[in-house]
Amino acid sequence: MKKLLVVVDYQNDFVDGSLGFEKAATLEKGIVTKIQQYLNEGHSVLFTYDTHHEDYLNTREGKKLSVLHCVEGTYGHELYGKLNQYKDAENTIHINKFSFGMSSENIEELSNQIGSNVDEIEIVGVVTNMCVISNVVVLQSQYMNAEIIVDASLCASFDDELHEKALDVMSAMQVKVINR
Repeated sequence: MKKLLVVVDYQNDFVDGSLGFEKAATLEKGIVTKIQQYLNEGHSVLFTYDTHHEDYLNTREGKKLSVLHCVEGTYGHELYGKLNQYKDAENTIHINKFSFGMSSENIEELSNQIGSNVDEIEIVGVVTNMCVISNVVVLQSQYMNAEIIVDASLCASFDDELHEKALDVMSAMQVKVINR
C-alpha cells in the first residue's frame, strides 16, 4: 500500500510568528511522531509551504489578509521547531505554494516524485479552514482513488468554530476525518 503524509504549512509564521496562534504550537509533537512513523514505514512525506514575497500586501489575498507572512527566505517561511530536521530528509518532498491550495504545477511536481498511484493520503497541519481544506480538495481531485484522511487532532485553526465547520465540510466530501 502506497501512502503519503501531507503536512500543510506548519511554518514558523503560523505557529509563533506573525499569524501564530496558541493551538498551532500544541500540534508539534504529534506531527513529528506521525512524520517519523511514515518515514520509518518507507512512505513519503510532503511538506507544503505557504509562500509569499515582499509584494504580498498588494495581492488579492494580501488585501484581504493584510498581515505579511511566510515570505520566502525568511525565518517565518521555515518549518516550525522539530519539523525543521526533515528539511533534507530522505523520502520527503517540499513544495512552495503561492495560494491556499497547491497549483497544477505543484501537483505535477508531486506526481513526478511519487507517481500517480497512491492508495492513501493523510493530511495534517494548519489552518484547517483555509489551507488544509483547500489542499484536501486539490488532492482529492488529483488522486481520485486514494482514501483521503484528515487527522483532526493534528490540524488547527485560529477559530475553533471554523475548524469544526471545515471538518464537517470535509466529512461531507467523503474525507475520512479521524481523532475528532
